[in-house]
Amino acid sequence: MNIDGGCHCGAIAYEADVDPEKTSICHCTDCQQLTGTAFRVTVQAPEDKLRFTKGEPKVYIKIGSTGAKRAQGFCADCGSHIYATSVGDGPKVYGLRVGTVRQRQELVPRREVWHRSALHWLPRFESVETTIETQ
Repeated sequence: MNIDGGCHCGAIAYEADVDPEKTSICHCTDCQQLTGTAFRVTVQAPEDKLRFTKGEPKVYIKIGSTGAKRAQGFCADCGSHIYATSVGDGPKVYGLRVGTVRQRQELVPRREVWHRSALHWLPRFESVETTIETQ
């Protein structure tokens, strides 16, 4: 599926080819804190299927509780989170933030990860595979 999107202020825009079946919800506490809300929804885009058509995200390197590093791309002007990806050499897969995708209505989550950290007051998402501690 071809998608396009960008940040809230318009400084960053992108296009990507994604598999909508790879849309997921992450409940980890880092995602909760980075988004300022209960969870984060992403769709995977291989590096060779993502193209920035306007601007370049600023990158923050997050270090998780396991010591793993993740690059967090966001707009330096409005703060919109655009993606997360691995750090270092090798092929990258970008977790594009579904809220920045213009076709977000079509990207239905198929999987939940880090459900152990899900906030107890959230409703259950029907027809979504739940994983306790994998990413």
